[in-house]
Amino acid sequence: MEQPFVKEAFKVLTREAKDLFLGTSLPETYGIPSALEFVRDNVAKNMPLIIREATNDWPAVEKWNSKYFRETFADKEVTVAITPNGYADGLAKHDGADFFVLPMETQMSMGEFLDTLDRKDENILYIQRQNSNLTEDFYELWRDVDMEKLKFASEAFNKQPDAINFWMGDDRAITSTHKDPYENIYCVISGYKDFILIPPVDLHNVPRKKYPMGIYMQEDDGTMVVEPILDEICKPRLIEWVSIDPLEPDLERYPQYANATAYEIRVNAGDMLYLPSLWYHHVRQSHKCIAVNFWYDMDYDARYCYYKMTEKLCGYGDYEED
Repeated sequence: MEQPFVKEAFKVLTREAKDLFLGTSLPETYGIPSALEFVRDNVAKNMPLIIREATNDWPAVEKWNSKYFRETFADKEVTVAITPNGYADGLAKHDGADFFVLPMETQMSMGEFLDTLDRKDENILYIQRQNSNLTEDFYELWRDVDMEKLKFASEAFNKQPDAINFWMGDDRAITSTHKDPYENIYCVISGYKDFILIPPVDLHNVPRKKYPMGIYMQEDDGTMVVEPILDEICKPRLIEWVSIDPLEPDLERYPQYANATAYEIRVNAGDMLYLPSLWYHHVRQSHKCIAVNFWYDMDYDARYCYYKMTEKLCGYGDYEED
């Protein structure tokens, strides 16, 4: 992005996107669309859709809460992410430098997890295992999800979900800004989620760079520390991650972020959000919020090729010279 003509081209991209298809708010509806409507108005345009009260009749929305989980599987061992700052998969300081840090994972009973959420201990817990854990780890809950309501999405994407994930945690748990190569149908079951969404056409306005990787480890006294992750030759493993915090953006350091179109939305219990592939998203939640999301692998079409070209023009990503 050092060449003047490249900077000007990105200014044109930002201006044209704002003028032609990025509105002041994201589309909302109160009825689940047909597969045809969904493809035409949202998937083809890579445009999010908020479907209010879409899952109000799911048994999950009526039943899932701490009391029900204690009665149903309090003794069940669950995998829980633990961090000292609420950021699982996010940036943190280690020895004065910024690291991308993974959460520590541990096993505990569901009852112990709920007790810890009630106490709001110093360390912050989040069930966020992204291995289709609803079907793999919480099979007792599967019957409470009405897959018929997802028929429009599976028809539109022409595939079944690749993963179905269960999420529950502390209100201090935050998902840092990132993007996924998935079409995402996100359903809040209890509480609410606050999303900040930024479209892929703003790639050049969202600063990224490479950071050394680490993982949180817990010492004997309960203190959590960062342990660097090293590669096969004992050098820090690197990962590219978003540099800016949209809650407190450092515009002096990253002035281009001021040009990004950032949408702030709240998804309440019973609501469904279509989050298209490659959209940046940052997520906060209410305390003990419960959610389920459905990931469909994205189609790697011409839009993806244009996106990868834009990444290279920005100097992002790992590419070998031809």
